[in-house]
This record gives sequence, C-alpha cells and structure tokens, in this order.
Amino acid sequence: MASKLSTQLLVLVAVLMASMSPEVLATKDGTVTLGKKHTHIRVYVHEKFSGQNATVGTVAPSQPSQNGTMGPVAPPQLGPMPNATFGRVDVVDDALRVGQDAASELVGRYQGMLIGSDLDGNSSYISVMTLVFNAGKHNGSTLSLQGRYDSLVGGEVIERAVVGGTGGLRMARGYSLLKMVSTTKEAAVFELNLFVFTPRIRF
Repeated sequence: MASKLSTQLLVLVAVLMASMSPEVLATKDGTVTLGKKHTHIRVYVHEKFSGQNATVGTVAPSQPSQNGTMGPVAPPQLGPMPNATFGRVDVVDDALRVGQDAASELVGRYQGMLIGSDLDGNSSYISVMTLVFNAGKHNGSTLSLQGRYDSLVGGEVIERAVVGGTGGLRMARGYSLLKMVSTTKEAAVFELNLFVFTPRIRF
C-alpha cells in the first residue's frame, strides 16, 4: 500500500513539475502532450537604399570630430575611433515578399533598426527587427528578431534569434538565417529563412 502511494505521489510531482514547462501543454480533451510546433517560413526582404522610395535610412549618424574622435558625445577614454559606423542608427521598413521578383506577392513589412556598436572596425550592428505579416498564411501575426548584424558580402549568412511573436506565432522562439541573393546600385534582395517553435496550442 505504501509503495503504491509513493508511486502515485511521484507521478503527481512529475506532472506538476512538467506543467511548469512551456513544452508540456494540456490539450482540449485533458490529456498532456509534449513538444512544440515547428514552422519553417521563407520570405524575401526587398530593400531600396536610394531614391525617392528608399526603405532604409540613417537617422543618427556617427559623429567623428576632425581629430578622429566622436566629439562631444564620446567619453575621452574611447580615443580615436577606428570605425565610422559606431553610434550610427539606421531605420528599416522593407517589403516582405514571397519571392525574389519585385512583382511577387507582398505579405508584410520588415521593420526595425540597426545600431552601430562595434569599435574594432568591423562595421557590425545590433539589429532589432519585427516582421509584420499582413497577408498570406501568417496574416495578422508578427515575429521579432534580435542579434548581431554584419555587412553581407557574397554568400555569407547572418544568424539571429527569434525572440518572440504575436497572433498565430505567439510565444515564438527559434532562429533566422539571412543572406543576400541579389543587389544593384539602388536595391538589394535578401532571402530570410525562419525556423520557429511555438506552443502546440494557443494561450
């Protein structure tokens, strides 16, 4: 009898501990299921960096003085600035499309900012981006990305974390991979693959 009671108690404790994990969710029929839903989303970011319809711009440029320092906004201990992008802030409102072609279906916007944050001359940024879906399968949902953003050259890939989402992608976690697929003097197209994990049921 004591052994049976101990077993039941252990099972109860295990269920209570498991219920605290976001990977253990109760379904409508009262059963318990493990795991998360995995979604792969591929979209294309269409960016215009010049002309009347530019979708990216600098709102706070780096401010080096004539002697190579950041002038009044930089602490004296920083000394000469090897990277002219440090402290620069760019804002982005690019189109999200289903394909590389500029005429392909528009499904949302790629909005956010890039902040120059690297003193060693690598022109690296901290990026904070939100994908706003207003058409297609994920209409009404958003995904938030955050991470380091280096200048893309050739076939390089930038990996950033998926740190959240709303709507059908609520409580999203995962990662994203961004690479440039074409570029001209006025525009560029990036392929963005998102590997997203969300709870199997919505809260």
